Amino acid sequence: MKYKSLQKGNKVNKVYIIGEIGINHNGDLDIAKKLIDVAVSAGCDAVKFQKRDINTVYSAEVQAQLRESPWGTTNGDQKRGLEFSQEQYSEIDDYCKKKNIDWFFSAWDVESQVKMRIFQCPYNKVASAMLGNIPLLEEIASEGKKTFISTGMSTFKEINAAAVIFTKASCRFELMHCNSTYPLRDVSAVNLNVIKDLQTRFGCNVGYSGHEIGLAISLAAVALGATSLERHITLDRTMYGSDQASSVEPVGLHKLVKDVRAIEVALGDGVKVITESEKEVRAKLRYYE
Repeated sequence: MKYKSLQKGNKVNKVYIIGEIGINHNGDLDIAKKLIDVAVSAGCDAVKFQKRDINTVYSAEVQAQLRESPWGTTNGDQKRGLEFSQEQYSEIDDYCKKKNIDWFFSAWDVESQVKMRIFQCPYNKVASAMLGNIPLLEEIASEGKKTFISTGMSTFKEINAAAVIFTKASCRFELMHCNSTYPLRDVSAVNLNVIKDLQTRFGCNVGYSGHEIGLAISLAAVALGATSLERHITLDRTMYGSDQASSVEPVGLHKLVKDVRAIEVALGDGVKVITESEKEVRAKLRYYE
């Protein structure tokens, strides 16, 4: 199946930078707003959250498992403590509009995807863990809204199945190369050249969703042609939470965005010319026989 025809008007020179707040807010709206402020200050294009119905995504048995957290002693206590309500997301929606930054979410179940439509977010997102959830993919694709699809822990066959769903629904998508290890410490496992392979196979824009420690790999992804970049962000990597260690703190986020914007300019248009700044140097130094 050909996918390229669905990507019209989707080619960009500016990398779309997403500050993934996810569950790093620890169920606290004040922390969420501070993270939004950090993303705005750094120059991110968007912030992203997660939304799930706990009873749909997790069985009663899984919820009953012992797990110490700030909210109680079971896995269910922890999951519920990290989950924002519809009313809290309404406040987030208002805050992001006030701050003039895009926001969207990755839903983990069909019910959550449907309920969150009320906010009319500009994009959808498929988390790597949900790439095999066919009913959810079909529900998302039915909205016809451009969707970022993370490809962590997925085979090309699985990615293709998702691409077919979005293509049949005439829904634009952008794949995001990803390794779903939190945090990713093995540099060799990143395999950034998959970005080019995905571009060739699917004829669409391909971004990068990173969980590594540091910034170098994300910057390399941009240099290789990633059209979007998603990194988890945090106020402090030592805070409670499974995603904090793979997140970028405020100072690092400012540097990341600044360096990405510099790389965009440095990549240029690929046309070899003698620049104005070179002409004077050429007049002085060029040797001719």
